[in-house]
Amino acid sequence: MKNKNLMLSIAIANLFLIFTGVGLVIPVMPLLMEEMHFSGTIMGMMLSVFSIAQFVASPVTGLCSDKFGRKNMIWIGMLLFALSEFIFGWANDKYIFYLSRALGGISAALIMPAVTAYVADLTSVQERPKAMGYVSGAISGGFIIGPGLGGFLATFGHRIPFFTAGCLALIGSLFTILILKESNHFNQELATKVEQAADLTLRNFFRLPGMPFIFLIIFISSFGLQAFESIYTIMTAINFGFSSAEIAFIITISGTLALIFQVFLFDFIVRKIGEIGLIQASFFASAIFIFVIAFTKNNLVFILSTFVVFLAFDLFRPAVTTYLSKKAGGNQGAVNGLNSTFTSFGNIVGPVCAGYFFDLSQHLPYFISASILLVTGLLSLFIRNNPTD
Repeated sequence: MKNKNLMLSIAIANLFLIFTGVGLVIPVMPLLMEEMHFSGTIMGMMLSVFSIAQFVASPVTGLCSDKFGRKNMIWIGMLLFALSEFIFGWANDKYIFYLSRALGGISAALIMPAVTAYVADLTSVQERPKAMGYVSGAISGGFIIGPGLGGFLATFGHRIPFFTAGCLALIGSLFTILILKESNHFNQELATKVEQAADLTLRNFFRLPGMPFIFLIIFISSFGLQAFESIYTIMTAINFGFSSAEIAFIITISGTLALIFQVFLFDFIVRKIGEIGLIQASFFASAIFIFVIAFTKNNLVFILSTFVVFLAFDLFRPAVTTYLSKKAGGNQGAVNGLNSTFTSFGNIVGPVCAGYFFDLSQHLPYFISASILLVTGLLSLFIRNNPTD
């Protein structure tokens, strides 16, 4: 495809815009809660509805990406996200807020598998790790930049960030329609015998050695991260007495450093130890340092451990996505849809379990999360990393 780098940049920029839009609204949620007199349960439902809708829609939208093209799923998803943000900005009833969040979840289900599949279509096996590092970096970068920008925009009115997110999504949709070219993945599949051999049915895909376990560890990774993040601020305030501003600073710096590793070092690491090796290392590192965070009373050790945990999870995502894309053949959309589904499922279950265990003991969520990650890391040692992948 001509202008391949431009096409990749536009596709990845859409992900960045979406997650910047998601991050924009984070500082505004407490103000919205106060304005609407919402309970904690209602605010929790707003977070859950997004992940539930994404979880339900992702398998279908992934298949649609394979059938109807990546470009169509991307621009429709961007348009739907814009609509969801505008509705959220105007809403004055909890059920309208729920509707907005559900539309947002469906839009994420449309965009994420399609963009990931599009990047896989346009890159060779050798180019893919670096490209997937950029994909993951766009998501992380949006989360890092969004809250700060949202806090600034909220000074002009706490509904302004929602309308800004909607406008960003409209711009992304317009650029996709006018500039982005559909990938020629259907022609590529027929071009070589290698691609024909890799064009597996989903049933045969799951028969590949270790493949069901890969999706299980996607769920466990998402579960572990959400269980960690959902009580992180509470644990930090209780154990170290950090203020909200100090906690935000720690998270921002850790996330920024992890983003730098994603963008500039991910490809190098994969070339050295492979995707499976990186997945295994991520599980062990996250498990060990979550244990450290639970036990340590030293501020510096706590901050360094936080960085390692964020880095481990941020490297896991592109590693597993790259591995799946190499195995998926002509099912890029469907497989990435399943990736999104299992991730969303972990996003739903993780905070709920963490909250329940926290009520029993404030350290229990970290002990359980770290133990599960450690056991999964040990089990992942039985997955053979094929150097030809």
